[in-house]
Amino acid sequence: MDTLFEFLSKNAGALSVLFSAAVTVATVVYAILTWKLVTETRLLREAQTEPRIEITAQPFETAFNLLRLQVRNTGMGPARRLRFRIKVISGGESALSMLNELTKPNFFEKGLEYFGPGQERFSAFTNMAVDFNTKVAAVFEVWIRYESATGQRYEETAVIDMAEWKGAQQLGTPSIYKIEKSIEIIQRDVGHFASGFRRLGIDVYSQDDRDRENDELQQRYEDMQRELGQTQQLPLTPQETTEQPDTEDGPP
Repeated sequence: MDTLFEFLSKNAGALSVLFSAAVTVATVVYAILTWKLVTETRLLREAQTEPRIEITAQPFETAFNLLRLQVRNTGMGPARRLRFRIKVISGGESALSMLNELTKPNFFEKGLEYFGPGQERFSAFTNMAVDFNTKVAAVFEVWIRYESATGQRYEETAVIDMAEWKGAQQLGTPSIYKIEKSIEIIQRDVGHFASGFRRLGIDVYSQDDRDRENDELQQRYEDMQRELGQTQQLPLTPQETTEQPDTEDGPP
């Protein structure tokens, strides 16, 4: 124990320096971790409150050959003052004609002042079955600019290559199309019944039918009772006698 105290007394200055260095390192590490935590919190807040605009080419679910542009806000916050600029990268006059066909809705020219989270808008459509080889060669570049609710401005560029849809196929009938057809059939049948065009094949059993059936049962019961009463009655026959009554005077 004395040796330990003697060692600490001789090296008190060096130990103080080492302790101060350890405290300094720990403070620096703590500051770095705090800065990273603040950065992650800011990024998380932006991910939960900032918008994110995507534009892609999508076919109709019920008609795979009809293609259109889909604009979606996949972010958690609303987008304000959304603007578009679309130009042809390759494809020539056919691509330009296709672009004019797709961008008929006015919001491509005027933009959108408010685009909420989860909201989506669609362009006009083009029939890919017509001039397919020239349309799949078209490539468009879309420039998008918008602002968040906090005033943060975003500018993004997306490329839409129609060649990605070359060779794509659809198998079977979409479920939404089957549901639509089934609802139309049900609506038509119900309309026929409501208008009297068709009648339901239902046998109605009313109170009059019940009364008539009870009367028939009662009449049948009375007839059975009447027949049963006639069979139980036996015919009455006089008893014949062969002996003459005895008299004292004899025969007359």
